[in-house]
Amino acid sequence: MATTAPTGSPLSQPSLTHPPPPRKVTTVKALSESPGLSSIPSIYTFPKQTYHEPVSDTKEPIPTIDFSLLTSSHPGQRSKTIRELGKACRNWGFFMVTNHGVPERMMKAIIEVSREFFELPEEEKRGIGGKHVLDPIRFGTSFNESVDEILCWRDYVKIFQHPEFHSPKKPPSFREIALEYSKRVRLVAREIIRGISESLGLEKDYIDETLNLENGLQLIAANLYPPCPRPELAMGLPPHSDHGLLTLLIQNQIGGLQVQHKGKWVNIDPIPNSFLANIGDHIEILSNGKYKSVLHRAVVNNRDERISIAVPHGPALDAIVSPASKLVENVGNPPAYGAMKYKEYLELQQGTMLNGKSCLERIRNGD
Repeated sequence: MATTAPTGSPLSQPSLTHPPPPRKVTTVKALSESPGLSSIPSIYTFPKQTYHEPVSDTKEPIPTIDFSLLTSSHPGQRSKTIRELGKACRNWGFFMVTNHGVPERMMKAIIEVSREFFELPEEEKRGIGGKHVLDPIRFGTSFNESVDEILCWRDYVKIFQHPEFHSPKKPPSFREIALEYSKRVRLVAREIIRGISESLGLEKDYIDETLNLENGLQLIAANLYPPCPRPELAMGLPPHSDHGLLTLLIQNQIGGLQVQHKGKWVNIDPIPNSFLANIGDHIEILSNGKYKSVLHRAVVNNRDERISIAVPHGPALDAIVSPASKLVENVGNPPAYGAMKYKEYLELQQGTMLNGKSCLERIRNGD
């Protein structure tokens, strides 16, 4: 007579394996405030050989674009500034933007109200938003804590600002400050993108109209990098390029951003009342590689809390991005990238670990 294995015994379910329970991830802010913290959990320790190359001591200054000259009614001044903008995109992919017209009080206010957000109780922050890249409000830690093998020393909140405006309910002043700030920054970004379009030999409004920037995606990404007891082991964000067309970033006066330039990492020091701008993957795609998005990373320190506010500007979510036809007409210059909807690219990037320019490489056409 056959016997039945008791429920739960190895005989009853020979092929069943149980996935490990999901790890419980605290915020980095809460971890950093642990009493007597002198080391960091191994889940935050990055391999030295991959992420901790030496920093260059180059004195070559990052390019600076005077926004007032880019918008000048004087044709000669504007043409000269557009040439400088094109050179900055070719040689660095990053540049400072001065005389942009966004009031300094507004820039300080968005940093301060973001600090107030991060000071909220953990349960309030955890309860505000979704987990999908297209959810309009997301709070989290690392880059994508559900897939990251090693966690970043960073908390963030990402909030869609355009074409539909969203805001967390707390702090109460966040809505008004973010609405005013994002409107002003969007005007600056679109004017810079027009300049980039002209610098590529395209019509001034080519990018704006082709990618439907009237309905383009704009979001605020506020980042908190608390002090870390072992900063040489951790990373705020590993090397990566940005999606979209153009990111405009400000920060409190604490350094931490490093840009890869000529094969070496370069410290970018914060300059008061200016934006740090960088072109994203979709400018690289549209320019057919003439302008390349550039790897950058965030490092941390053991003394000071760093807050940065990045405002990426991208195409409309349904816009299909491909190399501009005028830049690939020549027989010797075939399209280097495949066409893809912007929202599909976002989902592709969010579904994997942050790893250099691996997402862009996946849509690169073979040689």
